[in-house]
Amino acid sequence: MAFAPSPIPSRTQYVLEAIKHDILTGGLSPGQALVETELAARFGVSKTPVREALKTLAGTGLVVMSQYKGVTVRMVDADMAREVYDVRLLLEPEALRRSIARGASLEQARSALISADEAADQAERSLANREFHRALYLPCGNPLLARMLDEVRDQAALVSTVAWAADPSWHREADEHREILRLAEAGDTDAAVAALHDHIASFVLRAFPLTDEENQA
Repeated sequence: MAFAPSPIPSRTQYVLEAIKHDILTGGLSPGQALVETELAARFGVSKTPVREALKTLAGTGLVVMSQYKGVTVRMVDADMAREVYDVRLLLEPEALRRSIARGASLEQARSALISADEAADQAERSLANREFHRALYLPCGNPLLARMLDEVRDQAALVSTVAWAADPSWHREADEHREILRLAEAGDTDAAVAALHDHIASFVLRAFPLTDEENQA
């Protein structure tokens, strides 16, 4: 007999989503300490839902728990960014290929583009960016593949938040998104997949360029 996982209590879910939103929109900076008592007071809850929310965020890679430093927002460096984006490069273009092959509707991706264009600030733009990519891979027909990409998308969003803070290049990424969607909706699978691959690879390379030593390796 199969057992479904226990649902996250509503208070924990509320705290979880609020902290995640602050991390992914730059409200909480990489390396910033997350103190249970302060968060509990902020959200008007006991420390228990805060503690559970932080454990879940640690599991997704957004926060780090240390015996000595407590809980902090995960730092983003070149190694971390390249690891996350390497996974995306392996999985996301293939997921898009399958979405196109299935003739899946990409209307949600188009809606995300509109949301990004109309975003009032970087926070809204970041969330729309995440939804655009998810709308490309979610209808791939392989739930496990979609879940694997879901597991890294928060970390990918954290990378982009840090990168945009240093170089707000979202206009370039938006143009690339429009071209990917145009090709996908036209059924030009190989070109759409190649454009998505280049989009992911070029972003992380611009944000975290290789050092001279790495180029020579």
